[in-house]
Amino acid sequence: MKKKILVSILVVITFVGCKKGNKAEEISSSNEDSAKVNLKEIREITKEAYIYGFPLVDNTRIQYAYFVDKQNPEYKAPWNTIRNIPRVFTSEDKAVQTPNSDTPYSWIGLDLRSEPVIFIIPPIEKNRYWSLQLIDLYTYNFAYLGSRATGNGGGAFMLTGPHWKGDMPKGITKVIQCETDIALGIIRTQLFNAGDLKNVEKIQKNYVIKTLSAYLGKPAPPQAKPLDFVKPLTPEEQKKSLEFFNNLNFALQFCPVHPSEKDLRGRFAKIGIQEGKVFNPASLSPEVKNAMDEGIKDAWAEMADLKKKVVTGEVSSGDGFGTREFLKNNYLFRMSGAFLGIYGNSKEEAIYPTYYVDAKGEKLNGKNRYILKFPPGQLPPANSFWSITMYDQPASLLVANSLNRYLLNSTMLAQFKKDADGGLTFFFQTDSPGKDKESNWLPSPKGDFALIMRLYWPKEAALNGTWKQPQLVKI
Repeated sequence: MKKKILVSILVVITFVGCKKGNKAEEISSSNEDSAKVNLKEIREITKEAYIYGFPLVDNTRIQYAYFVDKQNPEYKAPWNTIRNIPRVFTSEDKAVQTPNSDTPYSWIGLDLRSEPVIFIIPPIEKNRYWSLQLIDLYTYNFAYLGSRATGNGGGAFMLTGPHWKGDMPKGITKVIQCETDIALGIIRTQLFNAGDLKNVEKIQKNYVIKTLSAYLGKPAPPQAKPLDFVKPLTPEEQKKSLEFFNNLNFALQFCPVHPSEKDLRGRFAKIGIQEGKVFNPASLSPEVKNAMDEGIKDAWAEMADLKKKVVTGEVSSGDGFGTREFLKNNYLFRMSGAFLGIYGNSKEEAIYPTYYVDAKGEKLNGKNRYILKFPPGQLPPANSFWSITMYDQPASLLVANSLNRYLLNSTMLAQFKKDADGGLTFFFQTDSPGKDKESNWLPSPKGDFALIMRLYWPKEAALNGTWKQPQLVKI
């Protein structure tokens, strides 16, 4: 173009409305933050903000389905209420990509704006794995309770929001603070076999959550306003629609600015990405809209490059999950965790060796047959248990099949047929490998698929790389 284009000259960028106030707020060319932002910088900021914000937007999409939209078939319960699901995930569950089908879940949407909540956990037998994974709105796994973290002895644990100040009440085992006002709790309770489901259901019924005032038997404090969610986008819309940034602005109002991100959030504000404000794509000029569209494409290009490294093993799938301190504000890694398997565990709780390609580096597809062989004594080293689960691609959902079998795991060892040398060979293909091998068979879809291995409470050999996952071989 013949002259330098400034946003202040080219277009009035208007982002109308502010959730926090009574009056609409308008950011235009006269605003100091939006002046002197050229199209190149708009594209760069858009990419940064998209990578930063994808986990928040996808997280709020799921939380809306689970805890707000009562008409949604995925709805669980109101906020601060445990919803126990005494079954495992199946191919009918479609809200969460790459779900675990090993452990019945209990879900808790956490609204910490008014007061803390108390988790009351019953004693659980020592050989049964359980965990309560606490995930903030950024998707950081900020704390754990469970077999590894706190043991199976039970207790009362208090979770506070970022603004709460007070003393620990009597009878509380531990106090945990969350960085965001909205969070998520996921309880996984190990299921040994189909006949064990009643035992799991009994344990689940003894998981209790109470507000602090209810726990103390005191009147509740003034309550925060009901959560007025913006309409979530579909997973496909999230990948390209500029409405993504309106959803991000909604989520950011529950995320106090972390000291390490003050400058970053200020940079986002230059293009209207700011907590509580309404982002209106319709007000953008064609030039600005195009720059932002390109920024989103740039973000997905970076994500595609990182996924290649995950596929080849250069980057572990577990590198995308953990605390803020563990991830060191690596927002691309955080996005990868949300995109490839949102709500995945931190490494110390579980690791996820993956199979997106075979031993020759070729994508997995149901037109082929594959085997995975574990030599004697080389099964996945886990303190609790391990599993291998099948997912279709690219949706990354469980695969419907004639066996109603979605995984192979260590609790099934007694039914697997061993090799002559005492090892184990598993078969992954569309059709039966033969009646004598069906015990070791996991049916695949007709198209592309992936396998995810899970090691719950992995042993040191799995964490330090001493143990290597075997290669998947096409036969």
